[in-house]
Amino acid sequence: MKRIAIILVALSLVLPVAAKPKAEIKSQWRGARVAYLGDSITDKRQVEKGQNDTYWVYLESLLGIESYVYGISGEQWSHIPAQTDKLASERGQDIDAIMIFIGTNDYNANVPLGEWFSEEVVDVEVTGSRDKRTSVVEQRKKRTLLMDGNTLRGRINIAMSKLKELYPTKQIILLTPIHRSTYVSSRSIQPNELYANGVGEYIDAYVNAVKEAGNVWAVPVIDLNAICGLYPLSEANGPYWRRPSFEKSKKSNRNLKDRLHPNSAGHLRMAQSLAYQLLGYPAKLD
Repeated sequence: MKRIAIILVALSLVLPVAAKPKAEIKSQWRGARVAYLGDSITDKRQVEKGQNDTYWVYLESLLGIESYVYGISGEQWSHIPAQTDKLASERGQDIDAIMIFIGTNDYNANVPLGEWFSEEVVDVEVTGSRDKRTSVVEQRKKRTLLMDGNTLRGRINIAMSKLKELYPTKQIILLTPIHRSTYVSSRSIQPNELYANGVGEYIDAYVNAVKEAGNVWAVPVIDLNAICGLYPLSEANGPYWRRPSFEKSKKSNRNLKDRLHPNSAGHLRMAQSLAYQLLGYPAKLD
């Protein structure tokens, strides 16, 4: 037995160890055609410019998704209808699911939150409480969706109304904005999320509005803000961001910093979190 043990140890030292294959999650999302609407974190130009890979690039590898990307840097919820129109003109109904990842620029642009509904008291005919064969007219409160392009909730209503009309049979999933910290570019200075914006609201309110929209419009919401683990306020979280520390600009005298946009490592972490959440939802709806 001792000789056998010695031989096995010797073999373990000379035989190469097989590399672990890269795992791909086999699921209902394999081959699904997914359109992505959103802002700079989704914009395919960051991949084309070699800045970093994106969460949707990693989802292609993890889940076998086919990506159709319409997100544009700097855009807000008010731009989602135009992105939807472009999707419809290019793909028609040849799509299985739509993911919408936007809202951080609404916060930075000081967009008021607004309300989901207006409310009024109106007459309505209902069944009589005593004689079920008759009807009576009662005054009751009635609410109406507010389509107000000047507020966040109004913008979401406008966008979701269009999406529900154009894609009633498709899976539509909302993603909450992720945490954000200091962003300084040659054209923009944005403080971290510990500061309220110009209308006195913190980023949390914009995150919560997206979560509320799930109930208002009957769509799933993946709370990426909570589950992806990206927390740019922590110095130890620096390796997940494009420019975690101030760097001197080559084009101006300004020191640049970017803890707003994840780098490839940050996008991979988002994708891994998203992949396991997506396993709980159908990719295609009949």
